[in-house]
Amino acid sequence: MRQMLVTMFNDKDENNSRSLEQAIKELPGVEKLTHKPQVMNEEVGTKMVKTFQQMRLVPTLFFVDPWGYKGLSLQLVNAVVKGWACECIFFFNYNRINMGLNNELVEEHMNALFGKDRADALRAKLARLSTADRELMIVEELCKALNPTGDRYVLPFRFKDDRGVRTSHHLIFVSKHFRGYHIMKGVMASESSKQEQEVAAFEYSPADKKYPLLFEMSRPLDELRETLLKDCAGKRMPFKQLYESHSVGKAYTDSNYRHVLRNLEEDGAIVAERPGGKRRKGTFADDVVIAFPGK
Repeated sequence: MRQMLVTMFNDKDENNSRSLEQAIKELPGVEKLTHKPQVMNEEVGTKMVKTFQQMRLVPTLFFVDPWGYKGLSLQLVNAVVKGWACECIFFFNYNRINMGLNNELVEEHMNALFGKDRADALRAKLARLSTADRELMIVEELCKALNPTGDRYVLPFRFKDDRGVRTSHHLIFVSKHFRGYHIMKGVMASESSKQEQEVAAFEYSPADKKYPLLFEMSRPLDELRETLLKDCAGKRMPFKQLYESHSVGKAYTDSNYRHVLRNLEEDGAIVAERPGGKRRKGTFADDVVIAFPGK
């Protein structure tokens, strides 16, 4: 890893950059890295977007914290995830965005983040919504903006303040491949502060059905059984295909699916077999084929 790892850090504030540079130098063993960590102090904006658009990137994980909203744009996200195995996590300051959407002085930045048409439509809807619904609507629309053609995977994770009353921020993960989505879902699930029936919250407040993505991310394990029987009625597929096609946009992890399938098999509601090999009942390896009853 020390021969392959390339790290780049950037902060607009030169004092922060120099302080970070010194802290990195003091890390034990940092001199063993083949590629010396780079520290810059550029403003995140059009110049940086163009830089990433022109770069041919190796597999890269970007973490973007714009400290508000300036510089955070769809163009930036598109530029950093364009390469193979490139993914992005960005710090989404909900309170700043919520105030900025109706502030003419920062209209340009809001349009850059959501897209002008989506931002205009969002402004019109927000006026008549409650505080809780405003947040759900804003995050839902942001997730849609980040996945305009439906070929990306977007995961929101919400943090609340110390009292558990107000949202402090969200982390939004964007990937182009299911494997990255699967790995990050596991990380977020393990870091969730609460679970219901072994299903991680991913957020700290129940979402409303009016917001499909956020609603799907809050459903308990009991519902997965009924959803599987309904969505997969009459179908026959390997576990890997089932998990990858059915879990997107839902909070359920692969262990949740195996748990429910094990119960379904015990109840005689499904048939599972491993082609050309022995299988211990109740186990669901990737190649185990599951047959669901017809409607």
